[in-house]
Amino acid sequence: MTPECERVLDQMDGPLPPDLASHAAGCADCRALLEGFQVLAPPSSAPPAVPIDEAKLEESRRQSLTELAAHPRPTPWWQEVAVLLATYLGVGVMGLLWVGRHGMMLNSASPLAVALVALLIVVGVGGGAMVALAPRQRAWPFTLVAVGALVVALAQLTGRSGVQVRPFLAGTLGCMGAEVALSVVPLALALVLLCRSAFQPVRALAAGLSSAGVSLLVLHVHCPDGSAGHLMLGHVLPWFVLAGVAVFIRSRLPSRSFAP
Repeated sequence: MTPECERVLDQMDGPLPPDLASHAAGCADCRALLEGFQVLAPPSSAPPAVPIDEAKLEESRRQSLTELAAHPRPTPWWQEVAVLLATYLGVGVMGLLWVGRHGMMLNSASPLAVALVALLIVVGVGGGAMVALAPRQRAWPFTLVAVGALVVALAQLTGRSGVQVRPFLAGTLGCMGAEVALSVVPLALALVLLCRSAFQPVRALAAGLSSAGVSLLVLHVHCPDGSAGHLMLGHVLPWFVLAGVAVFIRSRLPSRSFAP
């Protein structure tokens, strides 16, 4: 930097003398300094003041006070989780009674395998509800939810009986329809509860896997078909699709609050 450049730098807050102006016109460094200073300089005149609508301010104040008087304390988040889990339990029991008219537990795999896979699904259902609604963790990692879902899916295939009782197409379509029908109520309630906070894809995915996991559990203990193709297309694939549908629908629903 030349002495003339230093003089230009010292006098950038005002008009430059003719000798410095001619120097700056021919100096690339000075031109860059002047252009950057003009970009960062405050505007010459302050923006016009925005008029304040006192009537709207007073209306907002009255609405806020009315809402605070009606709900002085927020609803504990664990109550929402309890309501969701109670709904899961009710739908699961009704689903078992519905599909089990001619036999409730028809899975012919070993009792230990049936129990272990059922336990994994139950843990996934409860854990998914917690991930979806618990406010203390602001951003759950996607890998946690994805790995949990893959573990449940692999457990389904690993603990299969290998027996095929019904025709492949009829059995697969029947299980698909039952899984979708049993997931409507849990999924709808989970979406309603999710709208009480800002949209987060990981929470919506966890809610979808959790709510559809109820029907997955019902089919696991009831379905007599244990072939890998039937379990993959009739049980696991609809579970993943319903979770994706939950994320899609939640992304289109308005949020009643933008708290995380």
